Amino acid sequence: MKRLTSPYGCRHRPVRYASDLTDREWGLISPCLPGPRRLGRPRSTDLREVVNALLYIATTGCQWRMMPRDFPPFTTVQSYFYEWRATGLWG
Repeated sequence: MKRLTSPYGCRHRPVRYASDLTDREWGLISPCLPGPRRLGRPRSTDLREVVNALLYIATTGCQWRMMPRDFPPFTTVQSYFYEWRATGLWG
């Protein structure tokens, strides 16, 4: 199976998981997520894939390290989760 890579280096999966967001659901969630930071490197991680990874973990109950490699690295997903939890985004 061929993988497609975006210009930002993230991989797009041809196979979808049942826990992945639909385009309509993403349209509702994306405005609530923080925008890019003003300082530092531009974001290279696709936030939709981060949310999909979090939903996968919540649905399957798998450990961070056991996440499929289709998603961004588990350390990236984990850091976004902890940041969003600390800022009250998931409240």
